[in-house]
Amino acid sequence: MNPLFTYENSILPKEDITLICGVDEVGRGPLAGPVAACACIPCRNIDFEGINDSKKVSLNRRNDLYNKLINSVLDYKTVFVSPEEIDEINILNATKKAMINAITSLFPLPEIVLIDAVPITIKNYLCKSIIKGDAKCYSIACASIIAKIERDNLMMRFAEIYPEYGFDEHKGYGTSHHIEMIKKYGPCDIHRKTFIKKFII
Repeated sequence: MNPLFTYENSILPKEDITLICGVDEVGRGPLAGPVAACACIPCRNIDFEGINDSKKVSLNRRNDLYNKLINSVLDYKTVFVSPEEIDEINILNATKKAMINAITSLFPLPEIVLIDAVPITIKNYLCKSIIKGDAKCYSIACASIIAKIERDNLMMRFAEIYPEYGFDEHKGYGTSHHIEMIKKYGPCDIHRKTFIKKFII
């Protein structure tokens, strides 16, 4: 059994809980693009080999697991919050908004919601925040893989619209090449203005 599955079982308040929602975000740190949060309810009868924090899974393996997950989970939802809204309400509030909207979009109603790091309270939901949850809990790791793939796919589409910035390579993160392109071309519509102030003369 996947050790993430074993740990998750050990922290559940009751043994007979089956509707477990995992929640994770991707894209809090980039200079461009939205922040994304995925909430998903994996099928407890399936334990896919290789499920882990998306940062620890190779791209090919991540794509394979993504396809298996979206075709097997009881339900999932990925929510994006735009760069404009991130600038308006700050990245933490944008992350919480994405997570809450994703969680409350699910059917059936989960018996417990396990969230990576971010503390969230939602009426009628039992929520538990777990530090480094994407590396500890199976359900959160599932959400991290789905969120990562879906945000990366979106950034690949933005790369076609704004080819000069190289979004297909860095997905909006602050690489030296990305910063160089911001200084050269200025920001585009998907840059987070509050994140790039020091790079704009």
